[in-house]
Amino acid sequence: MKIKLRYIYIMLCACMVMQGQTKESRADEFFKNFKFNKAIELYAEIANKNRRIDDHVLQNLADSYFNIGDYTNAEKWYSKLYVQKGNEIGENNMIKLVQCLKASHNQERADEVLLDYYKDEGRLEMILAQRQHLDSLLLTDARFQMDTLGFNSPKSDFSPAFYRDGSIVFSSTRDSITAGGKIYPWNNQPYLDLFMTVPQDLGFVPEKFAANRMSDFHDASVTVTKDMSRIYLTRNYYKKSKLQANNDGLSNMQIVMGNLYNGDIEDIQSLSINDKDYSCGHPALSSNGKKLYFTSNMPGGYGGSDIYVVSLDSDGTVVSPPKNLGPAINTKGREMFPYVVNDVLYFSSDGHYGLGGLDVFKSKIIAKDEYSLPVNMGKPFNSNMDDFSLIINEDFDSGYFASNRMGGVGDDDIYAFKKIDPTHCLVYSGQVLNKITNEPVPFANVEVKNPTDGLIEILLTDERGFYEIELPCNRDNKMVFFKERFSKQQVSVITTDKPQPPSTDNLVYLTPYDDIIEKDGAVEKIKVDPIYFDYDKSNITARAEIELKKVLFAMQQFPDIRIKIESHTDSRGSDSYNLRLSDDRAKSTRKYLIAQGIAQYRILSATGYGETMLINECSNGVKCSEQEHLLNRRSDFIVLKENIVSK
Repeated sequence: MKIKLRYIYIMLCACMVMQGQTKESRADEFFKNFKFNKAIELYAEIANKNRRIDDHVLQNLADSYFNIGDYTNAEKWYSKLYVQKGNEIGENNMIKLVQCLKASHNQERADEVLLDYYKDEGRLEMILAQRQHLDSLLLTDARFQMDTLGFNSPKSDFSPAFYRDGSIVFSSTRDSITAGGKIYPWNNQPYLDLFMTVPQDLGFVPEKFAANRMSDFHDASVTVTKDMSRIYLTRNYYKKSKLQANNDGLSNMQIVMGNLYNGDIEDIQSLSINDKDYSCGHPALSSNGKKLYFTSNMPGGYGGSDIYVVSLDSDGTVVSPPKNLGPAINTKGREMFPYVVNDVLYFSSDGHYGLGGLDVFKSKIIAKDEYSLPVNMGKPFNSNMDDFSLIINEDFDSGYFASNRMGGVGDDDIYAFKKIDPTHCLVYSGQVLNKITNEPVPFANVEVKNPTDGLIEILLTDERGFYEIELPCNRDNKMVFFKERFSKQQVSVITTDKPQPPSTDNLVYLTPYDDIIEKDGAVEKIKVDPIYFDYDKSNITARAEIELKKVLFAMQQFPDIRIKIESHTDSRGSDSYNLRLSDDRAKSTRKYLIAQGIAQYRILSATGYGETMLINECSNGVKCSEQEHLLNRRSDFIVLKENIVSK
């Protein structure tokens, strides 16, 4: 059975004394001690003997299987818990159930559970946007190829970090224990150690990294400054070769910093963010080295583990309190293994929409405390199992990640990836804005097509309206931007046969339907102020043209709507005269719109109704003010057909 060391080493246990006499209490003690295999034996016995299983037993049995990576059995018991509790199952359990279903290739059922659970429109819109992006990504040709690496062992190898001269440092439980060395009691395997290798050198055997300062317990997940002078790594609290536990009997993890000298680590010190009551791990430096991102289960987070960031001084010490990256990044699930390059954050999560287990996502760091919608990296990076600890070079064309997908050598294996020779020549990015308010339009659709390849990609803008597209070479690319109850906009970009510099800050404006249309009972009308004609005239005046341009704009922005024109007068003058005058004005209005390019078939009628449809009491003989009469002198532009889904 695979033990998920990459995320459970963040909460390690010291020895606890078994108490209680009942089978359930003994199972609970095993569970608290993270001895999940023993807990499973007892919980399963209890569950199999009872028709109505206690929620507590179901919960711990499902969690035990989940924590050892047996997603098939975990799904069985989470499903039973879901049957018993319905949507009261809780978001954390729902996320785990969905991941287990996806791991078993039951994507349809996973989506059904997911969409049934979430009622919050904002969260649901975010999930649907991520799903649409992933669906589109899976339909496009792969842009990276993945290679297996020969140095992987039958045990767990993960969390690579770039080192010097093409080498990497990684975490492993491979059989490196020395005589008399310590064993991790959870799975009777060696504790995690750091190793160094040169992946491209097939003859290079991985060797212990910085063996001079490695502990007898977990040492894992490192990040190194660009000048290779300083290192941050994750390790247990220990003193004099003994684990140090907190008041709950847990030995959590901490991030320590040290100086690198010829491959050795000196001057090790614990960072100020650490606390024995929670764990900190998976350190990652920003591109300029001024910020440190990390994973923690400290109080006040959103889920099982969240990603945080702190600022660093020039000597590498922490100079700000931990800042949670917020709900754009963190969920009720697990967010882990951050990696930052050129203002792009890569991380692994099982709370965002993915293919199953932990998936690798990326999010653009827009500004301080602002991140774009995390999008799934797709294949080959992600599978239905756990995929994590991705690192990528500054050219975004090669790197490494770890996975426990089928076909590997051990529990977790490290894979290399590199970009396939470019078929895309231009990165085109920008923002979609509301034409009326200039505010961002979140989750707008973007279709990319060209005459040669047809439809090549469908994606959505993020919650701030940002988009980024890789356009194929030597094509006349048509990008269509649209969203329900907004107008549609098309942009054409011609690419050459060679890579071009990125094109950024391209603004696209969509008009909101609801801002140019008003409701009058069950009828929808184009918003206009009163249209003024000269006395006893029907020709279009300059004042009338100002309002008619609003009608023209609405029909240009929404080419699928059709209208009928209704013109009305007040009650002054004879009935027959008013009827004829209003009809002349309606037809004059139609003639103007057609002259401006509106197709004749889109104006189904232009009719004058004179004073037959007054909207107040100002009929013949009733004394009214000029303002009251003015209300009846109106032109209405009734929307007869609308197709504002923008497809």
